[in-house]
Amino acid sequence: MPFLLRVELPDVPGSLGRVATAIGEAGGDIEAIEIVEKGDGFAVDDVLLEMHDNAMPDSIVSACNVLDGVRVMWISRYAAGGNIFLDLEVVEELTVRPSEALDRLVDLLPVAFRADWAMRVHRAHGIVRATDAAPREAVPFVELERAAVLEPDDPDDVNLYAGARLDGNEIVVLSRRGGPEFVDSELARLGHLVGLAVSLARP
Repeated sequence: MPFLLRVELPDVPGSLGRVATAIGEAGGDIEAIEIVEKGDGFAVDDVLLEMHDNAMPDSIVSACNVLDGVRVMWISRYAAGGNIFLDLEVVEELTVRPSEALDRLVDLLPVAFRADWAMRVHRAHGIVRATDAAPREAVPFVELERAAVLEPDDPDDVNLYAGARLDGNEIVVLSRRGGPEFVDSELARLGHLVGLAVSLARP
């Protein structure tokens, strides 16, 4: 079963190697790594891994957290499996049929961002398009100038939301159940991909 691990580590030579070694010793095989964000002396990476027989995710977390300066932010089963879908692949998909770019964007965002679902929400008409796992009721329309984290109306809601403006009447929303939180670099990526899709869809 594939797992997705999000880990914060020092942005210095050898840090990723130490993490990879710890994962291997704890029973995980790394399939892919993507840099999510870089900050002042730290990096956040997403690691797609397979667990050996009888290996437990807790052992991966413990093995990483004992390393100096390393912090596991999130680990969970990764239903998409197989690989990490890069933004370039999203761009290529969007350019195949520019007139359908906004719908294809919704279809591709959950894979590109390791989210559970995405939807287009119209100010007056509600859901315009949604992926299969999305709820049947629309997320409330909110005014957005740029991609941002959206706060749920229900304080008991365990989902995390991010959204971006398509135009004055439509937004796109994606959601993760429980985590990991959307970081600034992901919001920047979301804004870029949404902007590209809107440009391609214009007649």
